[in-house]
Amino acid sequence: MLGDLTDSIIDWAEGFGLLGLAIVSATEAAFQPAPPDLLVLPMVLGADSSLEVLAIVLVATLSSVLGAVGGYGIGVYAGRPLLERFASRQTVGRLENLTVRYGSVGIFLAAVSPIPYKALAWAAGAGRMDLRLFIVAGLFGRGIRFGLEGLVLGLWGDEFLSMIENPMAWLVGGLAGLALFIPFAKWWANLADLESADN
Repeated sequence: MLGDLTDSIIDWAEGFGLLGLAIVSATEAAFQPAPPDLLVLPMVLGADSSLEVLAIVLVATLSSVLGAVGGYGIGVYAGRPLLERFASRQTVGRLENLTVRYGSVGIFLAAVSPIPYKALAWAAGAGRMDLRLFIVAGLFGRGIRFGLEGLVLGLWGDEFLSMIENPMAWLVGGLAGLALFIPFAKWWANLADLESADN
């Protein structure tokens, strides 16, 4: 059902170009589940110039951070009860530890990573994190995330597409992904340990 909703959102937004990307990026950072990457990647692959790629990256980044400010506001007014309605207490504790213990560095890491940005925005708002630091960390993190997508696919899109058709590339990519995921998973699990140590 969630996949159907995501598909519907992306299918709708594709017809609106950069405006659709802006809407998806902003709303994903505040409340809806469809990640803007599902629009950024094909848009970058179809771009005719590096200026067009830059526009895609800037729209995704700025819209995402603007939407996250809305998510921050949702967290300020709805607080932890809203978070607990959509996530387990352990996940809520991890998100709170991420914003409280790591501050802007935690926001930056989440903005680059696959952690749902809206959940972090809600947690940052519920914890009353400094809004300016939240915005700056989000700009850097989202800028790097979408910038890397734009850079890799914008410069080497054709090579990337032909490379992923090679089974050996899947093996190497999978091993590299695993090597990056294991330390991230340990760090994420450690956030729960920090919460239980505090209680």
